[in-house]
Amino acid sequence: MAAHAHESNVKRIWTVFVILSVVTIVEVALGIVRPEWSMAHIIGMKILNWIFIILTIVKAYYIAWAFMHLEGEKGAFRWSIVLPLIILIPYLAFILLTEGSYVHDVLSNGFVSWDF
Repeated sequence: MAAHAHESNVKRIWTVFVILSVVTIVEVALGIVRPEWSMAHIIGMKILNWIFIILTIVKAYYIAWAFMHLEGEKGAFRWSIVLPLIILIPYLAFILLTEGSYVHDVLSNGFVSWDF
């Protein structure tokens, strides 16, 4: 019976911690500072909101990559998990923003008042 050497994952854990911390610090800094250039609109939404959505998707992908151990899997299996998320998350964001805009317009300009 061969004994397996235990590999330390301390370096990997610190790497993941640093990467996720940097992305989070960038998000928080942008949320606090809200630079003037980020208030321009692209496709009906502020650039800052697009940056937040993109950084959140990047963090979600990296969390799945690191903590679900996707980096050690075969390419087809990785893509079977990641590709639906790449398609469905922006689709969900589109639906939420479209419906939210409609509901806001109805409540602001329609026959329904803000009474809840």
